[in-house]
This record gives sequence, structure tokens and C-alpha cells, in this order.
Amino acid sequence: MIQTKLLGGGRSLLGKGYFALVLAGLLQLSAVAAYGQAVIRGTVVDEKQVPVIGATVVQKGTTNGVGTDLDGKFEFKAKQALPITLLVHLIGYREQEVDVYDAEEAIRVTLIENYNVLDEIVVTGYTVQQRKSISGSIVSLNVTDALKDAPDQDINKLLQGRASGVQVLSNNGVPGGGVTFLIRGNNSINGSVDPLYVIDGVFVGTGGGVSLSGGQASTNPLADINPADIENISILKDANATAIYGSQGANGVVIITTKRGKLNSKAKISLNISHGWSDAVKKFQTVSGPETGLLVNESVRNTAIDGDIDPSTVALPYPDYASLPTYERNNDLFRTANSSNYELSAQGGTAAGAYYVGLGYTRQEAIIKPSGFERFSGRVNYDNNLTDRLKVGTSLNVVRTYRNVSGNDNDPTGVINSAIFVRSYLPVFKEDGSYARYGAFDNHLALIEHLDNNAVIWRSIANLFAEYSFLLELKFRTSWSFDNSELTENNYFDTFTNAGVAAKGRATALSNRNVVYTAEQLLTYLKTFGEGNRHSINALLGNTVNSRQQERVSSSGSGFATNDLKDISVAATTSGSSSASESRLLSFFGKAGYVLDGKYTLDGSIRADASSRFGKNHRWGYFPATGITWNAGLEDFIKELHVFDALKFRGSFGYSGNQNGIGSYAALGLWSANAAYLETAGISPYQLANPDLTWETTRQIDLGVEFTILKNRLHIDFDYYNKYTYDLLLDVPVPYRSGFASFLQNYGAVSNKGVELSLHSTNVETKDFSWTTDFNISHNKNKIEKLASDITQGASGRNTSILREGYPVNSFFLYKQLYVDPQTGNAVYDDVNKDGVITFADRQIVGDALPNFTGGFTNDISYKNFSLNLFFYFQQGNKLLNMQDFFLVHGGTQNNIGFFPNQLKRWQKPGDVTDIPRLTTYKGEPNANNGGANNYGGVVANLSSRYLNDASFIRLKNISLSYNVPKSLTSKLHLNGLKATASASNLFTLTNYTGLDPEVSAQSSNQNTAGYDWATVPQPRTYQLILNITL
Repeated sequence: MIQTKLLGGGRSLLGKGYFALVLAGLLQLSAVAAYGQAVIRGTVVDEKQVPVIGATVVQKGTTNGVGTDLDGKFEFKAKQALPITLLVHLIGYREQEVDVYDAEEAIRVTLIENYNVLDEIVVTGYTVQQRKSISGSIVSLNVTDALKDAPDQDINKLLQGRASGVQVLSNNGVPGGGVTFLIRGNNSINGSVDPLYVIDGVFVGTGGGVSLSGGQASTNPLADINPADIENISILKDANATAIYGSQGANGVVIITTKRGKLNSKAKISLNISHGWSDAVKKFQTVSGPETGLLVNESVRNTAIDGDIDPSTVALPYPDYASLPTYERNNDLFRTANSSNYELSAQGGTAAGAYYVGLGYTRQEAIIKPSGFERFSGRVNYDNNLTDRLKVGTSLNVVRTYRNVSGNDNDPTGVINSAIFVRSYLPVFKEDGSYARYGAFDNHLALIEHLDNNAVIWRSIANLFAEYSFLLELKFRTSWSFDNSELTENNYFDTFTNAGVAAKGRATALSNRNVVYTAEQLLTYLKTFGEGNRHSINALLGNTVNSRQQERVSSSGSGFATNDLKDISVAATTSGSSSASESRLLSFFGKAGYVLDGKYTLDGSIRADASSRFGKNHRWGYFPATGITWNAGLEDFIKELHVFDALKFRGSFGYSGNQNGIGSYAALGLWSANAAYLETAGISPYQLANPDLTWETTRQIDLGVEFTILKNRLHIDFDYYNKYTYDLLLDVPVPYRSGFASFLQNYGAVSNKGVELSLHSTNVETKDFSWTTDFNISHNKNKIEKLASDITQGASGRNTSILREGYPVNSFFLYKQLYVDPQTGNAVYDDVNKDGVITFADRQIVGDALPNFTGGFTNDISYKNFSLNLFFYFQQGNKLLNMQDFFLVHGGTQNNIGFFPNQLKRWQKPGDVTDIPRLTTYKGEPNANNGGANNYGGVVANLSSRYLNDASFIRLKNISLSYNVPKSLTSKLHLNGLKATASASNLFTLTNYTGLDPEVSAQSSNQNTAGYDWATVPQPRTYQLILNITL
């Protein structure tokens, strides 16, 4: 029997009265004397019944005691006969006294929070720690209602603007679409820049998304994960935090912990229902038929003048241009898109086991027809304490997603391009009622009504683990997991579409299977000792075996008897291909830390990885890291200042590696078996061997300070970091006489330097009203430190992106337009070499797609049962190349292609001030500066910086208003909780960008060609109603 008391006169929490407790204790006294020293054991939890790590449990009046382990458990021998009194304390909680009368009964102590942010428990990778003793830079985010109620059902998008040092960019506004996720900048050129994702201990693959045409990034495979199942997300940013993951940690680590049941808790059933409506804030606009005729005529006249031809002698294409019709296409693209989401979950636990079960269904339409996204998900998490020492558990997640995909971006047969590129005076239908097509572009209505592109992904993520406690301080954990993703894609282009009409129907099919197997063994040790438990050590040793397998089968067919028969097996002509690959990783790692007096921490780690992807001479990589912390706020001289409630300094240094982004057999000499000569099968050399190929390595230093002031009302977190990645995995050009174009080797370096600032403030806190604010801002400077030669790419061979030593990745390579001459109307460009003419030598870097600053600003306001959340996201300094203007502000050089309204702002007469030059298709004197040829053609070939826009913006990303129905009413309905929420996203955006949306990035299938707006679906404005019911 026990009794728990809060020091300072707190009320009794357990027991039936002091007299009864004393009597019971006396009855136990003789038994204790007979058995000698009693063994006291128990668990310390917080108010949410989550185990408390590192709490000190001491027999009052002695130094006899221990600290709680990773499960909040403790065990020690009493130094005197029962009853005894225990003191349980931990910084951040109110100290408690516990009277113990019966050693046979396990003690359960609930600590009541006395909040300080440095006492927060954080998932750090393989372990959890208090923030006060963490030397690394880690952001921990609880998936609160404000996140869960956001319309984006995508893990990555939910993190946008929530964490400093993390840049999240939605490449387009299609549900489940591609996402760029960078932690502290872009570390690589050929290698992957994606972080490592770990969900409940499972290494999750980021490949296997649906690939789309036109250069756009494949869909986001993490959209397969249901955010409603997530409890916490930790983002590991610095080397000391990520080095324990070795070769997989260079780009940062995102650790996702899903919901689990609590022991000794009754069942909690939750039902969440939401419905939303989305539309476009801005829509594509093209000029009318008469305006098109006017512009074409003007271009013809100006071209004649440039060629010294009397314009009155030239026949105009549209003498009666005002009578030209206008056929509206743009409004056909857009719709008010519906979305629905349903979540049902149950969680609870008995004395030995705990469970969580979640089911979900999501359906989202895109605002551009006909794309859509659908997801069914199911999750089961179960833990069971088989004995006091042995615990087993499992996590199983099964998801099915469906996408109706449509190619956009650089795709002339995409829905958007087929609508906006065609001249507006051209009819949508032929006289016989069939679809009309012009040039390379399809009919937009034919695509909307007949596209049959379907992609289904079945994904299962499973983990089985067991934990055995040899001692209270020593625990062994074994974990076996897999992530299996199977994509089946079937596309049919019928005879109503451009892609199918000539081939009499065309079909493609793809089956792609990605599997990640992981087995991990982990031994952890946690011990607190010495007088007053002033010493604390923690250590772990582990081993990982990881295998990644991919199997891909594709087929195509053309020539179908009817559009009703779509299976490739009945096509007149068929073809197919298949491939398979596997890579393996073997790892050993260790970490140790020492804490003195709760003030000083020193820790270090090392991981050794061996990868099958690298050459036999350098297969192993070693990645050490170390860190220190000083909790200065516990020093007496700091306390005497009466300024800081908490103050902590930390620093770390370490190495991590990267192998992702290269093939499984990148170091081997390969032959290709698809060579044929005179219809005879053959083989040919395909890839040079490199036995010295090895890891990309990132070296990083991080210095940080965290402090809390104003009676814990304001917490500030500041970091400076310096990352240097060397031995880049690059395809370096080799002489053509070798028979190869390039050779994969370790060459090149990239650096990222930056600062991060996070603020959390409690502005007002009363009984009925509270207001808190969170703000974060980050600055990162990226630079290519070493590169063999310039690499140009992007914009379908126009090479408008460049990788150049001394500049950031994602730099734009264009001719810099200075102005349009008010007298001549011709564009004037920067003559870099001052030779008086415009040549390739005058092409220069004029900006990049990387923002200087990114951040978020959140306000949570509550009054009684109402709560209001406002979330702003911003980025500053990045450029975006507006490819719509590039093609549709063409000065008349593009036959059969229409115009965007910006073309109406062109120069027309002397004295006009504008940045759009006069219309002309003149081709003479292609090198002349301030000459008509380079307005839209010539050497410049329209590769002008006038199409490069500042894409800085600040956006009200989400606003939500919620009402919690009072308990007095919900109890009558036999409910534990009822909440209604109305939310809106992307309500307004402040930006100077001239396109539809600054938050897009076409061409992003290549990480080095970000920053293009090319017929891209904009981010939608969404209104949503949400109902949360708890039983």
C-alpha cells in the first residue's frame, strides 16, 4: 500500500486515510523484518500516463535511490524496514513524497508538471532524452489539432513552416503531388537530398511514387501515410543528432512516432469527419480573339519595318481583327473541388497490454480537372508486457492509394497546356462536332473527358519488436521490419486523344515494387549514481542490417480494335521491359553520454557502415560525432541574476554520409543486353567500373543557445551551423574516345551555412483566456565549393539552370535585360564583356531558386470553449522562372500559339516605358544589342531575365476556429468530447510574383532544376468543416 503527497501541502492522491495506512504498515513490519531489505519497484509517469525518464527516486533521509529508466521504471533495495517514504523529483515537475507500506505492490507515481521547455522529453534516434541534456539540434512537434485539422493530408506539407531550418515546398497543388523537403539546405548534386524517414523504427523508402510526364516530380510517396495516426515528429538536423544513422543521415532524419495505447487506461474511441471545398485563387488568362489578331498584325508590321520594308505593302494576317471570335478554354480547366475525410480510432490498455487501432478514408479532388487522390488506411499498434522483464510489440500499417493523374508542366499534351497555348480565336470543336486540335497540342476537353490514367499503390509498413530488461539499467531490444510499396499504373489513350488517335489507341502499364527490410539489435544502459544522484551515464550499442529491393515491369501496346478493349494483350503491337536491383547496408554503431549534476553533458557516437553500392576498396564508411551542453541556468550565479528561468548552451561536431540517389550497382562495370545487330541479340559496354567509389560525406558544426525568461513565458532557441559536403557523387565527363560520356566518381563539394531562430511565447494565460505565439525564421547560404566544370540543364534543353563553382545550386543562367529603350522599343541587355554585341559570353547567373529566409508564424488563442489558430508561412529571396510568359509573351515568334495578357503591355510608340519590348519576328543582326532580333529571338532566343520573377511571399496558410461543447452537454449525450471546427487555407498571399502562385516548382524531377512555373497547378484555397467526436 502506498500514499502519494505533493510537497507543499498537496492533497492526498491515494489511500483511504492516514490511520488505515499506518495500521497496514505496522502489519507489514514483521514480514519485512523476516525477509530482510525490501525491494522497492515501480513506475513514474506524467499526467498523460507517459513514462517519465530520468526521475530521481530516493529513500527520504538517505542517499539510497535510483533514476527511472527509458520506461519510467525503477527498482532498489530499502535500507530500513517498511514503512518508508520516497522522494520523487525531476526538474520540470513538482516534487512528491510517496509513503510505501507494502513492497509486494508495484508503485505507480504520477508527477504533476511544473513546465519548463528544457524538461521536454524528445525522441533523439533510438532513445528518448530530456531536452536539457541534448547537445544536438532537434525539433520536436506534437501533432496537435491545429496540424491534424489542416486540409493537406500529407506528412511533409503539414511540417511546412513549423520547424526552423526545414524548407518544405509543394511542387504543385495536386493532392498527393510531389514535395521538396530540405533540412539545412541542399547537400548534393547527383545524390538524393531527401532526409531519412523513420516511422516507429521502420526505415521508410521515399521511392516508388507515380512518375509523370513533362519533367514534374513524381508524386509524394509519404502521402500514403495517414497523419491522423501520428503522435509526434522529431526532426534531427545537426551531425551529433544524425550521425547515429551514419550514411543515411547526411540530409537530416525525420522520426515519426505513431499513437499507442496506455497501460491501465479505458478504451477511448474517436471519430473525426471533415468535408472541404477548394478553388483557385487566380486562374489562367489569355487574350481575346480580337486582341490576338491585333498583336499578330502589329508583329507583322514591325518585322517589315525592321527589314526596311514599307509596312503598307505587307498584307496583314487579320485585316478585320476586331471580328475574330473568342473561344473560352481556361474556365473549362477549373472546378470547385470537393474533399472528404473520415477517421475512426480506438486506444486503451490493460495492466499488461495496450493497443491503438485506426481506420481512415480520404478523398480529394484537384482544382484542375480531372486529377484526384483517394486513400484507405488502417493501422494496428499493440504492446504487451509478457513479464516484468519482457515486452513485445508490433506496428502494422496498410494503405491503399488511388490517383487519377494528368501530365502538366512541360507536356504539350497536358490538360493545362492544351487550353492556354492554343490561340483564343480557334474553335474548340470542328464543324462535325469532333474535337479540334492545333499543332502539337491536344484538345483540352478531350483530355478532361477521356483521360484514363490510373495509379494504385498498396503499401504495408510493419514492425515487430521485443524488449528484455536484464537489469533495471540494462535493456536489449530486437526489431524486425519492412516497408513494402507496390505501384500498379494503367494508362489508356483512346482515339479521342492526340496520343491515341494516330496509333488507333495506345496503352501503357507499369508495375513497380519497392521493399525495404531492416533488422536492428540494440543494447541500452542507463544509470544514475553518486550522492544525490549527481552522476548519470547512458550508452547504447547497436547493429543494423538493411536491404532495399526494387522490381519494375513495364509494357505498352498500340492498335486496338475498339476503345472498349484496353488490355495490352489485345493490342496489335506490344513491347515490354523489366528490371530488378538490390542494395544492402551493414552497420554497427554506439553512443555514450555523461551528465554531471544535471548541468554538464558530454556525449559522443560513431557508426560504421558498409554498402554494397560502393567500390570494393572503399566499402566501409565511419561517421563519428560529439557534443557538449552546459545548463547554465542551474548555476547559482545565473540564478542570482533573476533573469533566466532556464539557460542552456550546446555545441556539436560530427560527420554523416550519403549513398542515396545512385544506382545499386554504381561502382561496377556494367554491360547492356539490349544491343542488337542485324536482328541478332547482343551486348555492349554500358558503365565504367570504379572500385574507389565511396560515400558523400558531410561535416557539420552546430552552436546553439536556448533560454527561457519572464517566468517561463518566453522561450528562445538560436542555432548557427556550418555544413560542408565533400566527395560528391558526380558524373564527371571523360573523353569520347573512351566510348563513354561520363564516369561516376567522388568529385566536388557543396557548403551550407546558416542561422535559425525559434520563439515560443505565452502572451496571456488566465482561467478563461490564453494566447500563445510561435515564430521561427531560418537563413541558409548554399554554395558549390568545388566542381569539375559547369553543368547546364533545365527547360527542355534550353539550359536555363546551371551548376557553377562559387554559386548556389538551382542558379538561373540567362541574358540579363537591363531595360527596354523608350525610343526604339527594343530590349537592352547587359554586355558583360563590353564588346558591343550580345553573344553567349554575355549570358550570366541572375539569381537562384533558393530562398534567403523561410519561416512560420503561429498564434493560438482560446477563450473558454472557443479556440482560434492562425498560421502564416513565408519565404524571401527566391526566384521563379515564369515559363507561361516565356512561351506566351513571344512577340509573334510562335505560330499558332496565343498570348498572355502581359503581351498587351508591350512597347508601342516612342516614350513608352515598359519591360516588354516591341513585337517583331525579325531575324537580321542576331548579335545586335538594342536590336529587334533579340527582343524575342536572335542570340538571346527569349532566354531573358524579364521572365525571372521574385517569388517571395507571405501566406495565411491556415486559419481555424473551433468550439468544444461543454462537458455538461456532452455527458448528457454519453460523449467524452465533441468539437466542431471551421478552417480555411491559403486565404490570401502577399507577393510580387506575376504568375498564379509563387509556391510551385515544375521541372523538379531533377533536384537541380527547381524554380520553374510551367503550366503548374496552383495551391488551392480550401474551406473545411470538421467534427471531432470522442466516446
